[in-house]
Amino acid sequence: MGAEDYLPKKQPPYNPNTRYKFKMLVLVILTNLLTMYIFAGPSSFNLHPISKYTQHLSLPLWEPPSALLHELNATQRELTRSRSEIEELTQQLKFTNLIVKALATDLPRLQNSVSANRITSNFSILDHINGLSRETKLAIGPHKLPLGYSPRMGSDELFPPVGGACLKYKDELAQYMAYTIGGECPVDDVFAQQLMLKGCEPLPRRRCHPKAPAKYVNPMPLPGSLWATPPDTSIVWDPYTCKNYKCLIDRKNKPGYYDCKDCFDLQGREKARWLFDKGLDYGIDQVLSTKPRGTIRIGLDIGGGTGTFAARMKERNVTIITTSMNLDGPFNSFISSRGLLSMHLGISQRLPFFENTLDIVHSMHVLSNWIPDMVLEFTLYDIYRVLRPGGLLWLDHFFCLGHQLNTTYVPMMNRAGFKRLRWNAGLKLDQGADKNEWYFSALLEKPMS
Repeated sequence: MGAEDYLPKKQPPYNPNTRYKFKMLVLVILTNLLTMYIFAGPSSFNLHPISKYTQHLSLPLWEPPSALLHELNATQRELTRSRSEIEELTQQLKFTNLIVKALATDLPRLQNSVSANRITSNFSILDHINGLSRETKLAIGPHKLPLGYSPRMGSDELFPPVGGACLKYKDELAQYMAYTIGGECPVDDVFAQQLMLKGCEPLPRRRCHPKAPAKYVNPMPLPGSLWATPPDTSIVWDPYTCKNYKCLIDRKNKPGYYDCKDCFDLQGREKARWLFDKGLDYGIDQVLSTKPRGTIRIGLDIGGGTGTFAARMKERNVTIITTSMNLDGPFNSFISSRGLLSMHLGISQRLPFFENTLDIVHSMHVLSNWIPDMVLEFTLYDIYRVLRPGGLLWLDHFFCLGHQLNTTYVPMMNRAGFKRLRWNAGLKLDQGADKNEWYFSALLEKPMS
């Protein structure tokens, strides 16, 4: 070993700028990384990698920064992935903005459509009677409830009911509603009844007073009024061909057809109706005997003429409401003069009674084949509705043709659900047997369960 081996080796010259430059390089790299993290967005911003980078500050300055380069490469890959996510979110945001703009553009049209539907539903009747008088519009509504929305009604408006056909006959409706408010109503009973028979039932209410009978006198008390002809001063005769009761009674002796031609003569055939039981003619006492005594108490007579059926029932402590039309005669006034209840009601009107309430429903001649089959079937179901369990439907002299009896009406009665207690059929011979015209009478019962 030579002597020079013991001599101190020559050190490389010390340069203080080298360490300073290396530190600056590390700081620049860290600053760039931090900047990239900040601008990469909240989804990829994470301070966790910084702690890794700060660890390299404690590395010897002479150690190669291979770990730092590895972290840098990983960070670049993460930034690339984050930018892809940001671009995808940006596209979704643009698409969402397009949807919002489209909805905002379409919103006025949707609001107008909803408003139009609401107006149509609320004022469809007014639209149909456009051009009619203000009084007509007031009569058929709608009208806001003073206390607002009613849970029981399910509405905040009230529509006075009118028949659907009223809107079909606008000119007639306008004529009916033409009057002086608070004054005397026109004497238009015949015209009004024609509207009812065409389906304008119920008619709108009016704000006028009906003409009163001249020299009106108090009615005769019961029970005498049941079989007494009322005084001529009890009604207004303007709408009718006859101008007194004598004329109406004498119709039975005149040729031609009149509705209920002899029923104003209470001392004639009316006096004996329903007292005897034979064939098609059922007796009231025999019908009442099919039920426990006293359980037939209240009922309805559909198309009851001058109210004789109700009068017979009244004598047996049974209260009957009689529906009738004034077909060239004061039928409703005559019924009321006898001390009985009358209703001016057509056959197409829903019966104004609650379900399961009446003991008996009777009809003579009116329920017959002149009524359209579907209307008649709805009527039978409506009668079934108002009768109580065990209640009676008495069909009295139902008119039809022979081929209709078993093909149309027997199946119809069965569909309605009635139980047959009595049934009689017979030829109607006054027009000749070759006409094949039939009557049938039936006593039907609504089942108890």
